[in-house]
Amino acid sequence: MAELPNMKMNKNEMPTQDPKVRAHNFEEVALGYDEAVAIDEAKRCLNCVNMPCVSGCPVKVRIPEFIAKIKEGDFEGAYQVISETSSLPAVCGRVCPQETQCESKCVRGIKGEPVGIGRLERFVADFHNAHDGKKEKVPKSNGHKVAVVGSGPSGLTCAGDLARKGYKVTVFEALHKAGGVLVYGIPEFRLPKSIVQKEIDKLESMGVKIETNIVIGKTLTIDELFESGFEAVFVGSGAGLPRFMGIKGEGLNGVYSANEFLTRANLMKSYKTDATTPVMKGGKVAVVGGGNVAMDAARTALRLGAEKVYIVYRRSMEELPARKEEVEHAIEEGVEFKLLNNPVEVLGYNNPNDKRDPKNGFVRAIRCIKMELGEPDEQGRRRPVEVQGSEFELEVDSVIMSIGTSPNPLIKATTRGLDTNKWGGIIVEENTGKTSKEGVYAGGDAVTGAATVISAMGAGKVAADAIDKYLTSK
Repeated sequence: MAELPNMKMNKNEMPTQDPKVRAHNFEEVALGYDEAVAIDEAKRCLNCVNMPCVSGCPVKVRIPEFIAKIKEGDFEGAYQVISETSSLPAVCGRVCPQETQCESKCVRGIKGEPVGIGRLERFVADFHNAHDGKKEKVPKSNGHKVAVVGSGPSGLTCAGDLARKGYKVTVFEALHKAGGVLVYGIPEFRLPKSIVQKEIDKLESMGVKIETNIVIGKTLTIDELFESGFEAVFVGSGAGLPRFMGIKGEGLNGVYSANEFLTRANLMKSYKTDATTPVMKGGKVAVVGGGNVAMDAARTALRLGAEKVYIVYRRSMEELPARKEEVEHAIEEGVEFKLLNNPVEVLGYNNPNDKRDPKNGFVRAIRCIKMELGEPDEQGRRRPVEVQGSEFELEVDSVIMSIGTSPNPLIKATTRGLDTNKWGGIIVEENTGKTSKEGVYAGGDAVTGAATVISAMGAGKVAADAIDKYLTSK
């Protein structure tokens, strides 16, 4: 007789570091399930025949199947199920917005909380990484060469899927370390870099070659990649060009893009006393924006010693685009939310020892205007409207702009016949990732602008299949 499911209404809680402790270190906040809790959570799954959760997963992980393996205590078997469709399970289990994807489709979420699919994926991946010392097998070569531009989630996924099919894959990374946004954008306390490195090591053991410090469009062009023998190219170069508000004072010392700030902290280790690329530490910090990157920047600033950190966002808490879990963690750690406020000017002074000096030079405050929500915009969110006469100054020492990024125009500018849209995103066929240039495919943030890790992975997977069909047909 089959065991009845666990009908507990709520997920098993994820154990975390104490907020007062974790706000001052870079160690991972969420501590993960143990075996007993993972099995108990897995038993909440009803194993639905039509598997609605799978429809919410961009890489189509066979979710009920891997959860059934956990129920049996076959954790390695669960990992093998996941890894058949996902190249980065330890990453996805930590940073994917499961609440708006697979878990949003879970039947258990109708009358209670959905099954903790992301937490179970993380458990399975961590168990595998802790117990499996075997190297991946190098697949039999099919004799074809493919270049991948960028080593972020879309590039790594595309490279892994192609390598499994026997392609000789070379990944070209502009920075000195592979991993893309996984290493420079997402903080250590959310995604330990050792986990990213393990995923990269697996790809290399399958024969994937990774070349760092190669800026495609500068060191080499896409056309030169074809000339050197590559038969197809996948562009997964991300969206690393930061946006600013265009307000007065954004050129002051102490104003950062979130991209620069997080790269200095995560990749360049700016928190070390001997850092060659330091950031301003301590004082009061305003982070402008309300997405996951804004939460990462605010929580990183706290850990770098800020005495006060504000999130300044022009809409209300209900419209905040960041994950609920990240917002809750930020509040627990002491980040203060200045909602329905919008900066109109960054104010400065010339002498950091004399705040009375009116000349610009260093940040001393931001001037904000209060907002109220008006009619819905084209996305259905109520449009923020300025409240006249409501301006005020918020005293801060640093400002971090986190209002979005765009694809870098370098590849477009140096590649003949590659079409992009007005935002700089590469135009592709939806179901193949095929671009306007023969043999070139693209996916992830280079196409969509800043989006999620899992959607980038899905794009990499789609492109890998399309490249395989393209080259085998040739």
